[in-house]
Amino acid sequence: MPMDPSTLDRFRRGDPEALRTIYQAYAGPVATVARSIVGAEQGLVDDVVQETFLRAWRAAGQFDPARALAPWLFTIARRTAIDVVRSERRPTRGGHEPEVDVAVAPESLESAWERYEIRRAVQNLPSEEQDVVRLAHLAGMTHPEIAERLDIPVGTVKSRSHRAHRRLAAALSHLAGPPLLSADDEVGMRRPAGPTTEGRGRR
Repeated sequence: MPMDPSTLDRFRRGDPEALRTIYQAYAGPVATVARSIVGAEQGLVDDVVQETFLRAWRAAGQFDPARALAPWLFTIARRTAIDVVRSERRPTRGGHEPEVDVAVAPESLESAWERYEIRRAVQNLPSEEQDVVRLAHLAGMTHPEIAERLDIPVGTVKSRSHRAHRRLAAALSHLAGPPLLSADDEVGMRRPAGPTTEGRGRR
């Protein structure tokens, strides 16, 4: 199934809408590749499909638009499926009682997409604004605490916060949802409406 060249170009540049288009077109064939390796267990197939598109999204900049997309995706799917099979079959070590895996819900495509978009937006901030955002969000510091840590006036912290807010608002304007950051730094980052898997509820 040929893909429009403009879609491939936008995919390489990280356009979320292009990823959605590709996901809708290839999720079924990727699931077929996954099933041929991991078997009929739908949970494993779904995990492979999800992880395949996450890996493709991260490696999008390396894709050559002059080549066919499907073989590239299917190669990622096969490698992902093999990794899943190896993980499922890992042996018990140390001669103790058999290991029991604790059920952990796999990260959804939406949440991984969210983390990627936010991380990229923060990394694109000037370094001094990154410092303020990270201290406010990760360390939960107030403006006075950040000022003391960075040895700068509180007014400077506020001005950097304001500039960071404006940059992040512009960079994440395509996202929707409740703010991820809520501190007196006024920096709001929002959740994206990422691609969803057809026929499945969110995990």
